[in-house]
Amino acid sequence: MSAFHVWLRPLGEICRVRVDGRKNANWLLDRLARSFVFKNSEPVREEGNTSFCTFLLPCNSQVSHSGIERLLAKIPEVTLNTEPA
Repeated sequence: MSAFHVWLRPLGEICRVRVDGRKNANWLLDRLARSFVFKNSEPVREEGNTSFCTFLLPCNSQVSHSGIERLLAKIPEVTLNTEPA
């Protein structure tokens, strides 16, 4: 799989994840579900007239924003961007 761009934005008790491409978003959700404490997210939403998709992940004391960021940074296929999602 080729590398793809991901943006992460903390929004209180959730993090918004923006991914370049629907296929990449589905792949990333599957990868996170297999290697991560969380097992649910909000449905993937496509951004109109773009290739970007977003979904929300819960953040709490077990799974913090920084923990999600570290996990994403360790995935070779993910190019984590510092700009807000």
